[in-house]
Order: sequence, then structure tokens, then C-alpha cells
Amino acid sequence: MPEGATGRLSPLRRNRRFALLFWATAGSAVGTYLAALALSVDIYDRTGSGRWLAVLLIADFLPIIVIGITLGPLVDRLSRRRLMITSDLVRAATFVALPFVDEPALIVALAAVNGVATGFFRPAVWAGMPNLVTDDEREQATSLLSTVEHVAWTVGPATAGLLLAGWGPSTAYWANAVTFVLSAALLARIPAAAFRSDEPITRGHWADLREGYGLLFSSRHLVTVLVVWGSAGVATAFVNVAEVVLAKKDLEAGNAGLGFLVSATGVGLLIGSFFAATALARLGIGRVYGIALLIMGIGFGLASRSPTIAVAAVLAGFGTIGNGAAIVYNQVLVQRGAPDAMRGRALAVLMSSYYAILGLSMAGGGLIVDAYGARTAWGLAGCIYLGAAAIAFVLTRRIPEVGVAAQATAEPVGLDRIRSLMAEIDDTRVREREARERNVSAPHDAGERSG
Repeated sequence: MPEGATGRLSPLRRNRRFALLFWATAGSAVGTYLAALALSVDIYDRTGSGRWLAVLLIADFLPIIVIGITLGPLVDRLSRRRLMITSDLVRAATFVALPFVDEPALIVALAAVNGVATGFFRPAVWAGMPNLVTDDEREQATSLLSTVEHVAWTVGPATAGLLLAGWGPSTAYWANAVTFVLSAALLARIPAAAFRSDEPITRGHWADLREGYGLLFSSRHLVTVLVVWGSAGVATAFVNVAEVVLAKKDLEAGNAGLGFLVSATGVGLLIGSFFAATALARLGIGRVYGIALLIMGIGFGLASRSPTIAVAAVLAGFGTIGNGAAIVYNQVLVQRGAPDAMRGRALAVLMSSYYAILGLSMAGGGLIVDAYGARTAWGLAGCIYLGAAAIAFVLTRRIPEVGVAAQATAEPVGLDRIRSLMAEIDDTRVREREARERNVSAPHDAGERSG
């Protein structure tokens, strides 16, 4: 393996705790994406209704929005390991029950339970992960964890397709349950204390929630993610809604062509997330975040005018290289802008905001596709990504680069700032006490010398 690739994998080789989290996340993510396709096929086969599919999708992501808005502080207050393990076991139980359920309403209800568990699992993983690695490994570990999620995004639906074709949804559900049990078993081998560097400080749930929102809007790092990635979410919604129509109608590529297009975007996500940390180390966050969004805008903007599915796939794959990298940089900005004791609620609120924007924009994207066509929707998406890139360049300009030297001089924020002030007060008290002791002993010493 090339030396550069070996270096990028170093957190997996050198850090057993991170390796356990990595493989647990891999199993859990494969299960999540496998479930998405299996549930959609199952509910459509039972009802033949697009409305039921819409209800299923809402049941899947709506809990993430609600959790982020109202329950985010729990990710910081409770044991993150226990939260992850409980989420995995709840999801496993959900998919064990699904083969015995026939009513569409009950299937949707169980999907909602699964969505609640996922809504707690992902913020807990991303809030706890930075504490498992050293500072110099943090950005590479973030890149690897994003990469394995994108691998799962590619492998999960493909595996679900094979299971559905050969044995039906029940087998897919059983396989899914196994992935969550394996994830929980791996997480149980990591000490609970390893996921947290700061003891949780709580002033009550609603006060904690207000404090989280206060941090979100006072930290330039978090405001950058909220504004830039929220803007990009509008474009992503347009891309997702128009993808099927572009491939099957405008490019007349059929289901095979659609599969080729989706696979190309998966490859782009893998490449972007895997090399994101290397680009960050060389260029800094002030450049790479905007460049990633610029790549997204160029890729999807040009893909909207593609004459064939092959050209569209190549250009969309190029665009998602930027997407994969930008996802890593979102996490890096959160890690730099939120102290450990508040990182979970910051992530939960950011995720819920993004999904809310995504859901509303999908409705608008559907109207655009119906009225003006899929090419127009992708063209608009490219323009929005370019606008988000411009905003990213502006907002990251005043964010200091955090290398080893910068970390030593960076201004602490949130609870870290409070601890810093308390340490300064303690140091001042020690110096004052030593000064008093010297003043008291000085006359006695002078008397001894004169005697």
C-alpha cells in the first residue's frame, strides 16, 4: 500500500478504541442504509402507494429534527457509550419485530422508532469520537469515519437489493438486526469514560438547551456550518428529487443507467471523504471548505447539461468528491467550535436544522421538476452550491487555522473559557499566598542576619 494511504489509515492501526468505534459505525451504517431500501420496497409492495412511501420517509427523518430541537442536551448529559449501545439494541429489536408485522401503519411506526434511535446514535458517535484520538489524529479519524459511512451508503442498498431479490424483506430485516447487535458488542469493549473528556455540567434540561443554542449562534465555526451547509441542503434536495427523472426520462437510461449514476456519486463521496484530511492539512479550512462546495457546484451544474448518462455520471461523481470532503469539514468545524461538554447538543441541533431544510426543499424541488424539468433542478442546484461556496470563503476567512501552534494560542470558548478563567483565578491566589508568605518571613530573616 502507498505510504500516503498507510498514513491516512494510521488511526485504525495505532488506536484500538478508535478502530472499535470505526467498525461499530461501519456495521451500524450498513444496517441503516440496508434498512432504508428494505423498508421502502416493503411498504410499496404492500400498498402500491407513493403516499405511504412519503409517510415512511417522514417517519424516518422527522425524529432526528425533533431530537435536535428538544433533546440535544441528553447527548452531553448521558453516557455517550450507553446511548449508542441502547440505540443499536433498540434498532435491532425493531427489525426483529418487523417480519411479524403486516399493517403498513405498524411498519411506519416501527420505522419511526428506528428513526428516534438513529437520531441519538449519530450525534453521540460524532460527539464522542474526538476524545478517542490524539489531537494530531483527530482530522484523519474524522475523514476515516466519514469514509466508512459512505462505503456503507454504497454497500448497504446493494446488499439489500440482493436480499430482497432472493429472499424478500424478512431476510433483509434479520440481517439488519444482526449488524446492530454486532455494533453494540464492539462499542461495549470501549470504556465509557473514553468518549468524554469533560464531566457534564447541567443547569436543567431547558437551560442546557438554551445554552446549546447560545453556543451555536456565538461560535463562528458553528454559524459557518449552519449557514453554509443549510444553503447547500437546498441544492442537495433538488439533486435528490430530480435524479430519477434526469436518468430515466431526460437521458433515457432506464434503471440500469440510474444505478450507474447513483454508484458514481457513491464513488465520489468515498474519494472526497478519504482525502479530505490531507487537503485540509495542506491548504487549511479557509480554502478547502469553499473549494469543496465549488467542486459540487461545477460538477452538478455541468451534469445538468449532459448529453448521455455516462457523462452525467462522471460529472456527478466529480461533484460528490466535493460533497464527501465538505461533510468531513463540517465535523472539523464543529470539533473546533464546540467544547466537548456541549458538542453533542451542537451536533444534534445542526443535524436537525439540516434535515428540516432538506425536507422542505424536497417539496420545492418536486414542484420545480414538475414545472421545469430535472435538468433545470440540477442547474439550479449547481448555482446554489456555488453561492454556498462563496459564503464559505467569506465566513472561513476569519476562522484561525488550528495547527499545533494555533491550538496553543486559540481563544477558548464556552465551558472551556470558564475553566480557563477559573484556572487563572487559582494561579492568582497561589501567587498572592506565596507573596504574603515571603512578606511575613522577610522581617524574621532580616532579624536573624542582624543578630
